[in-house]
Amino acid sequence: MATLTTSLIVMRWELLSAVMMFFASTMKIRLRQNSHHVMALLCGGIGVGMSCWFVTGLLGITLSMENLHNFMEISKNAFIQVMSQAPADWPMP
Repeated sequence: MATLTTSLIVMRWELLSAVMMFFASTMKIRLRQNSHHVMALLCGGIGVGMSCWFVTGLLGITLSMENLHNFMEISKNAFIQVMSQAPADWPMP
């Protein structure tokens, strides 16, 4: 019993996000059946957000401004490096 209680305490955010994903998908299905497409889109967005939160929680990724800044800096450097290796007369669509 203590193992079950401990696992529920440790996994509370992951369980919450899994339950929210389930409710969002259920609501999306019902709203689409009733022709409420905007609300279905909103519930779909909530489901995607919850699934991203679930995955980041499982991987142990913490979302902070420092991590976001590091990600953006690495992305910018990678983009600049790729674009600097492109030919000068590269056709742009």
